[in-house]
Amino acid sequence: MPETLKKAVSAFTKKPKTQEAAVGSSVVFEAETEKPDAKVKWQCNAKDIVSGDKYAITADGNKHSLSIKAVTHEDANIYAVISGGSKVKFELKVVSKPEAPAEAPVDGPKEPRVQPEQAPAAAATLDQSTAPGPDGPPAEDGHAPDTRQDLTGLFTEKPQSGEVTVGQNITFVARVNAESLLKKPSVKWFKGKWMDLASKSGKHLQLKESYDRNSKVHTFEMQILSAKANFAGAYRCEVSSKDQFDSCNFTLAVHDVCVEEGLDIRAAFRRTAVHVHTEPEVDVWDILSKAPSSEYEKIAFQHGITDLRGMLKRLKKMKKEEKKSAAFLRKLDPAYQVTKGHKIKLAIEVANPDADVKWLKNGQEFHPTGRYIFESVGNMRYLTINNCSLADDAAYCCVVGEEKSTTELFVKEPPVVIVKSLEDQMVMKGDRVELECEVSEEGANVKWEKDGVELTRDESFKYRFKKDGCKHFLIINEATKEDCGHYKVKTNGGESMAELLVQEKELEIYQSIADLTVKAKDQALFKCEVSDENVRGTWYKNGAEVKPDARINITHIGRIHKLTIDDVKPGDEGDYTFVPDGYAYSLSAKLNFLEVKIDYVPRQDPPKIHLDCMGRTAESTIVVVAGNKLRLDVPITGDPAPTVVWTKGEKVVTEGDGRVHVESTKGHCIFTIEGAERQDEGIYSVVVRNLAGEDTADINVKVVDVPDPPQEVKILSVGEESCVVQWDPPLFDGGQPIIGYVLERKKKQSYRWMRLNFDPYPETTYEAKRMIEGVAYEMRVYAVNSIGMSRHSQASQPFVPVGESESRVRQVTVESRVRQVTVESRVRLVTVESRVRLVTVGQSG
Repeated sequence: MPETLKKAVSAFTKKPKTQEAAVGSSVVFEAETEKPDAKVKWQCNAKDIVSGDKYAITADGNKHSLSIKAVTHEDANIYAVISGGSKVKFELKVVSKPEAPAEAPVDGPKEPRVQPEQAPAAAATLDQSTAPGPDGPPAEDGHAPDTRQDLTGLFTEKPQSGEVTVGQNITFVARVNAESLLKKPSVKWFKGKWMDLASKSGKHLQLKESYDRNSKVHTFEMQILSAKANFAGAYRCEVSSKDQFDSCNFTLAVHDVCVEEGLDIRAAFRRTAVHVHTEPEVDVWDILSKAPSSEYEKIAFQHGITDLRGMLKRLKKMKKEEKKSAAFLRKLDPAYQVTKGHKIKLAIEVANPDADVKWLKNGQEFHPTGRYIFESVGNMRYLTINNCSLADDAAYCCVVGEEKSTTELFVKEPPVVIVKSLEDQMVMKGDRVELECEVSEEGANVKWEKDGVELTRDESFKYRFKKDGCKHFLIINEATKEDCGHYKVKTNGGESMAELLVQEKELEIYQSIADLTVKAKDQALFKCEVSDENVRGTWYKNGAEVKPDARINITHIGRIHKLTIDDVKPGDEGDYTFVPDGYAYSLSAKLNFLEVKIDYVPRQDPPKIHLDCMGRTAESTIVVVAGNKLRLDVPITGDPAPTVVWTKGEKVVTEGDGRVHVESTKGHCIFTIEGAERQDEGIYSVVVRNLAGEDTADINVKVVDVPDPPQEVKILSVGEESCVVQWDPPLFDGGQPIIGYVLERKKKQSYRWMRLNFDPYPETTYEAKRMIEGVAYEMRVYAVNSIGMSRHSQASQPFVPVGESESRVRQVTVESRVRQVTVESRVRLVTVESRVRLVTVGQSG
């Protein structure tokens, strides 16, 4: 017996009706509540109405009314009255005055603006029963949707009613702002009154969820793929968070495919139009019986058959010809197939309507349960199996007396979709590569391809295939240049592709050697750091190899190479170079010998400062790399002892423990800059003063550093597998000329950046290639000078490589935006906006 349909309890005993009013007249909507003290509010287009010059709201006991004065065409809207959990919607239709037809708008009367979420209340459709669809995940259960809502306003965007053509896709979106919520909101999607669609996810239905950390908004999507006619009906979205709850009703209309002659401009802009088709149900056994044995494995992979060998073995045992039976008027078919989670009904017709039948599964008799239903209608006998699982994949037999009718039931797995896609990777030669993806079903079969060629288990010397639950891995133990290419993973419900780049191992310089300026008897230390700790190297001075001795020490610890010179002498001044063994690299720096002499003649001559700066500029410029230490040691003699003052501009450098400081000892004055920075650059003056006079000298300190990041990275154009990117030079070059730039790219949904060039690129425009069409990318740029590499720039705006025809479509979009600002004609403005919307649909579809 069908279940009795229970009506939802309404708070209203009298509901307002849809009315029609002429322009300029007044209209009154009346409602009566069950309780006399019930609170009632009125809405227009989901916004609360307040009494004023336009609207008059009255309440007398349980009678409530809404009056609208001086009706205009703008008042033609959907209205609602709300009390407790009940909400009743009604409509105001506005017509022009019959005596003044000439005053009607030129473009015809306005249609009522019905918001998608303001579909007619489901309570009004409770007496309309809908039969369940024969297949597809969202089959109705015969109940109308529940209309009761706790209007707490959790939705910031409600799913809207929509229409779709058979075979096409449609997405319903709901958004919830979680800023004021104590707990993450949960969403449920229903069809009809009770059917929870979470259990129906698969080939035709997908539920997705995302979260934006910046706006704290949760986005929930319900995607209906390859819509069928029986998907039409009423749906409901419910959101809850702790003790808060909200729900929204919406409808889906499915139209048959209409074939019209002539050009459809929307189809011309819709990229996926050629792919939309309704997939007919296929009989796998029929396909296997006609296919050669070499194609069996491929067919099983495409149609989700997990036990191909068992299927063929059981079918082989079946009799090709069966004798005519006296007990059966119509026997079972040789084989049936059903998708996992669906139901199937086996029918057989017996000669005697009073005959008793027995049902066997794999030779064992079984009896009716919640999933197995036996029916007897006249001469027909039925076996219904609900919610089929892989355990139902078996041989079934109907027995009448001594005669039998046997069949095979094959249960197909639903299509396996890829949940987590492959990521592009760039590795060095000899590194281990691990490509990872995640699918929707555990134990699913996947295929791996490289540049369109399938990778088989026979190539296990090179590749390893690994499964871990829903995760699948392709592992290359030692990557070579031959492993470069595009790798693809395939399931029977989707595919994903990524690019692997293998580079020859190149030595990276983490820290280069820097120029030094030291005084006699001091220690000079050259230090550099490279990427490979196993690399050795050789030190040279003015082209001649440096040999260690009592004063010179050469060390190599891990990635760090050091050259230490104790008790520096004037002869140690020169150009020093470090050359890593086996690489075409050389790191050079200069050792400057600085001798400061102060001649002081007591009681006769004032002191003098002598700067001995051999090999440096006449302006006494000392170059120091940012982050390094600068130390100047000035000997002082005289009687009485002179005072020494260091200044930069008008600021005196004092003694102390600061980063820039002066230390005074007997016979010496030491000027030190710890960790040089850009602001330390400038002219420093030293003043030597005693009773006999004074002397001054200026030293120019120049601080060099890596450059600032490049500016304004933008995409000039995109191609099918490439793009042209342009950027502006950095605002500050670090005090050294820019050698070139290094570029990186990544997929928008990925976190891994891939370097596109290793040698600095001298221009500010670059063409990036080897990208995948249809995938969103981002670009960023580094600047390089002789000191090192800058921080990366801001990432470019995301872009998608497209073909030539699609590039024109994007160009139309940009031009349309410009024309939309300048064109004043209302007709042209509507045309431009229409073209923009069509382009947007094409790209998202």
